[in-house]
Amino acid sequence: MREPAGEPETLRGRADVPGRDVVDSSLVLDWLRRVSTAMHQHQHHLIDLDSAIGDGDHGANMARGFAAVRVTLDAPSRPPASPGAALTAAGSTLVSVVGGASGPLYGGAFRTWGAALGTAPEVGTLRFAAGLTAALATMQRLGAAVPGDKTMIDACSPAVSAFRAAAESGGDFASAARAAARAAETGMLATIPLQARKGRAAYLGLRSIGHQDPGATSACYVFRALAEAAGAPATPSP
Repeated sequence: MREPAGEPETLRGRADVPGRDVVDSSLVLDWLRRVSTAMHQHQHHLIDLDSAIGDGDHGANMARGFAAVRVTLDAPSRPPASPGAALTAAGSTLVSVVGGASGPLYGGAFRTWGAALGTAPEVGTLRFAAGLTAALATMQRLGAAVPGDKTMIDACSPAVSAFRAAAESGGDFASAARAAARAAETGMLATIPLQARKGRAAYLGLRSIGHQDPGATSACYVFRALAEAAGAPATPSP
């Protein structure tokens, strides 16, 4: 199925290519279910990370928020008809359920992503990448953060760049998702020696050095789950 003509080139995917180069709502739903499972499984790790340099609620917020996303998307009365609809619904749920900074950041990013994908029942890897790029821009605008600030952007920015680079070089969805997951993990680990410049951790000054950022860690789980849903998981670090 080809996407409608007349859209900006940056949003045109290759939905007529068979296999994993086509993203539909079932793949997005599988991915978001996996994110929910990951946030539940790693909730206490996120709590420990956030307790060291934040207020300790990031793990609980992520677990509660993505559990609510799963309930919303699995409701039989209103199944999402497109990847864009699924992402928009996920974003709206996160904004309404998750407190603190992470709810608006993740929620706003997902809603921007959904809007960029529109109502097409299938999108190609390039269009998915363009939506992901738009989502990152929203996250950075809302959080006023850049790479190096010791935030979730340190995992998200390299992940988005890796996904888009793989897509633009002709890679399929699975290879792009694997590249993104690996880049997110590298970015997450790179937060350990950084001094925080944003959020509550910034108040700690030099004491924030030596701690892995919880937001970058939850972002890493999001991209790992995407690779798993695509059938191309990256091998995580211990």
